[in-house]
Amino acid sequence: MKKFLRYLGLGLLSTFLTSTPGLAAERISFFYPPFGEFSLSVDSLETFAKVGKIDQDFSFYASRATPQQLAQLRDLLQQRFNITPTLVSQVTYSPIGEEVVQQLGKLLLTESRQNGFYAIRASLILAAADREGLTVVNLLRKFPSNTMRVNFTEGLRIVDDLSQLLKKKDEVVASLQKEAIAQAANSTVDFSKQADLRSPGKFRWQKKSLELNDVSRSRRLPVDIYLPTTQNSESTDQNSPSPPFPLIVISHGLASDRSTFVYLAEHLASYGFAVAVLEHPGSNAKRFQQYFAGLASPPEPEEFINRPLDIKYLLDELQRLEKSDPTLHRKLNFQQVGAIGQSFGGYTVLTLAGAKINFEQLRQDCNTNYSSFNLSLLLQCEASKLPQKNYELKDDRIKAIMAINPIDSLVLGEGGVSQIKMPVMLVAGSQDIFAPPVFEQIRPFTWLSDPNKYLALIENATHFSAIAEPTPENDILPVPPALLGPDRDAVYSYLNALSVAFMETHLLNRPEYRSYLQPSYATFLSKEPLNLSILQSLSVAQFNQIWSASIPQSTKLPNPQPTPR
Repeated sequence: MKKFLRYLGLGLLSTFLTSTPGLAAERISFFYPPFGEFSLSVDSLETFAKVGKIDQDFSFYASRATPQQLAQLRDLLQQRFNITPTLVSQVTYSPIGEEVVQQLGKLLLTESRQNGFYAIRASLILAAADREGLTVVNLLRKFPSNTMRVNFTEGLRIVDDLSQLLKKKDEVVASLQKEAIAQAANSTVDFSKQADLRSPGKFRWQKKSLELNDVSRSRRLPVDIYLPTTQNSESTDQNSPSPPFPLIVISHGLASDRSTFVYLAEHLASYGFAVAVLEHPGSNAKRFQQYFAGLASPPEPEEFINRPLDIKYLLDELQRLEKSDPTLHRKLNFQQVGAIGQSFGGYTVLTLAGAKINFEQLRQDCNTNYSSFNLSLLLQCEASKLPQKNYELKDDRIKAIMAINPIDSLVLGEGGVSQIKMPVMLVAGSQDIFAPPVFEQIRPFTWLSDPNKYLALIENATHFSAIAEPTPENDILPVPPALLGPDRDAVYSYLNALSVAFMETHLLNRPEYRSYLQPSYATFLSKEPLNLSILQSLSVAQFNQIWSASIPQSTKLPNPQPTPR
């Protein structure tokens, strides 16, 4: 109740603040050594934003920009972000939000050259509550200091470090693509004459919805089950699945729900897999809707434990229901269970496969901020707040996993990931800024010890490329088109094909599907600009060789720490 009142109070406070007069930034100032201090009036920026006029104050800077850069600047200044003051309050008062604003405050200082944390948070809330809405100019107008000082030296360092990091990322991706192409050249398989795994299979299926209630943890779990039916099945393959059907569990990412991977569930069901897609109530879309409305606290660190426990409970309940529910009776094979997860769901399935939380790694790196460009660390470091003990999250019923854009570099680390002893496929997008591929998928791929491991790398794919189009129920925060990436249909087709091939090979032990997991199949599937590459091996030494050139201190890779067994 106290938490509820606190978060509700933040929303009310943001509205109250709009009626409180105060200072406003009149100028932006920055020091550019060795040339000295420069400044620009907010009025000049506002005039440029509204009517496109460049006055004398702004002309000094405008003359050094191209017409295209000026047009982009004006677009940015005019952009209105339609978010409520309650939402801004909720986010900026959350632990992750405070960390983001704290980092931003190192760049945007007050007139007395102090970290702009409190000033930025106040101006964000006030601008969002203003009738003109949250714009860059309005943000400056609400900044409670006559002058906003920009830490230009720090800004240049960040830009330089980011440029170097992106260059290194591109080099790593290009090197892996080159290796995959070289391996594909040795293949003699003509995939144009093979079954097309991108197309639906021969099974029809039925959807069954349940709501499970784990009383011991006070968690209600909505679940959709996609169950193949043998009636009117078009399958003539004697080796194709038959009741009891192999079972695949799908775990969604943060602020999502069970509709996110409907396309994948339906596709797998058409190949004879029973698919259970659940929602994690502590981090699903509904929870974030309540949080953004001021009716709930942000997701708790315990979600790192509760998510895998949700799936363990789901499997327990399905085993119980399979004996009593006529629609499930003898339909599910609990000796052949696979799991697929995306983002936070990727972490979830990795823990179910045997990876353990690496508290030593979290303790070492969560306070050092070694990489300010890996946004997933803001979430991963929340796990450091958990009581440190040996959580038993592995589920022996699960025999193979696919992790799409997983987050794992710190919360699991090498010590955790290396404990996985089953087939794993990691899927990475080269333009993923929320779970950067080098840190979160490519390097962790080298830590996997099982020989049956695969890295699927999709060029130009983002963190959202694998996710289905949002529904009105889960469209919490509209994602800018630039973050969605190119047309996602190609990515859907890749995942449809690869998930069938991977599960047929490693869950059903059907070696005839193994050729679909070769680099040559990725070459066959690839469509510009979302080129697909598959690697089956990459050693730590090979990765280090690619990454060996000098990189900025803020992007140094952490030293892996062991995880207690």
